[in-house]
Amino acid sequence: MKSVQHFVNGARVADTSGRSGEIFNPATGEKSGTVALASEAEVDKAVKSALAAAPGWAATPPIRRARVIWKFKELVEARKDDIAKLIVAEHGKVHSDALGSIQRGLEVVEFACGIPHLLRGDYTEQVGSAVDSFSMRQPLGVCAGITPFNFPAMVPMWMFPLSLACGNTFILKPSERDPSAPLMLAELMSEAGAPEGVMNVINGDKVAVDAILHHPGVAAISFVGSTPIAEYVYSTGCANGKRVQALGGAKNHMVVMPDADLDMATDALISAAYGSAGERCMAVSVAVAVGDKAADALVGAMKPKIERIKVGPGSDPQAEMGPLVTKQHFDKVRGYIDLGVQEGAKLVVDGRGLKLQGYEGGYYVGPSLFDRVTPEMRIYKEEIFGPVLSVVRAKDYEQAVKLVNDHEYGNGTAIFTRDGDAARDFTSRINIGMVGVNVPIPVPVAYHSFGGWKRSLFGDHGTHGMEGVRFYTRLKTVTSRWPTGIRSGVDLSFPMMG
Repeated sequence: MKSVQHFVNGARVADTSGRSGEIFNPATGEKSGTVALASEAEVDKAVKSALAAAPGWAATPPIRRARVIWKFKELVEARKDDIAKLIVAEHGKVHSDALGSIQRGLEVVEFACGIPHLLRGDYTEQVGSAVDSFSMRQPLGVCAGITPFNFPAMVPMWMFPLSLACGNTFILKPSERDPSAPLMLAELMSEAGAPEGVMNVINGDKVAVDAILHHPGVAAISFVGSTPIAEYVYSTGCANGKRVQALGGAKNHMVVMPDADLDMATDALISAAYGSAGERCMAVSVAVAVGDKAADALVGAMKPKIERIKVGPGSDPQAEMGPLVTKQHFDKVRGYIDLGVQEGAKLVVDGRGLKLQGYEGGYYVGPSLFDRVTPEMRIYKEEIFGPVLSVVRAKDYEQAVKLVNDHEYGNGTAIFTRDGDAARDFTSRINIGMVGVNVPIPVPVAYHSFGGWKRSLFGDHGTHGMEGVRFYTRLKTVTSRWPTGIRSGVDLSFPMMG
């Protein structure tokens, strides 16, 4: 049985807190290992290691930092199947989905390799007589990332490669539910040439999170998780003088117009709702069908396809959807399905009774579909984070837009239509951070930026792309004059350059 430790100053280090958590295989429900849960003192050691490494790493030319990131990319590509197997064993998602998430993380790594260009400043000659002005972006110091269970490789790779490329050192606090893949990424970064102390991993629970939030040596924190915790991380981090980007929960709507391609919309909805067992912050969990005719057609088309989805252990190459991550989450998702029935929604496909021979202890909930869900229901208002799709019927386009805009979350949304005017109006008026037109999961590519609105993002910066570069650096502007032998005397008035 494996024991997952911390990674500090370039090596795995033994736990000294005396506390540990259990790791389970979601496919079987069996315990597969333990993970160290750091104390405040252990977090302090990691931060001090990162602080010691920060000046030298910041002074390393960006092109040399980029070469380390590029080598890391090559190492991850060579080992991505091994990383995917760790994700399958601890998270439960199917192998192909794990591989796909690693590839999306690698795209951000590729973007970070262009850091010499991304850090270029501006220069203006002669802003005043013999006065020039230029700007530069400089690293913050020690940055930290607190990442969720649903993407144990991708989300960390959205954070630390770009932060390191910008010249910061990094403390990663991954989810204690599936910590092996993040630990392997840190070791590969060290193998790629990152100096000791530049990349560190601290495993832990709330004790470790609070230690990071309060530590004076941490300059900035990136977070991805539920909205209540995102709000806590943001408010606590800011109160302690840190720069914070905290990405929270979601309730992503997909509007299906009467003129939409039904086959395209059906397949897109099923993929977006049930991929990764719905454990995605960009999963579509609400389908807004405009008009009863469109709703009837959509539900009728989806039902047989949903019932054919093959659920099984992530290691099964035939499986399309795996188990949920923990027994606690399994109970939560089943509870929401029970609640939807109690609230009066029509349960078209019921995934609660799923049993797999040989995997009776696994955390399996089959794909479930509700129709005639209303905005007053909790299954509509709250994030379920499981394979549960709700169909809401809107009488017209305006009501559909109002539903999306009125919801407290603003992460992602999509519209499926053949009407360019409707699509253009939707993208303009909708109060959501990421919008898809005939694209169900509009996750931006790495050189654009990811981030929601409303209670889906706390802070001023999204992640990766240029928003990520801005978050992990701070602007400095220099105005300079060199002696010319011309003396102009003392002038106490407000400085004017023109």
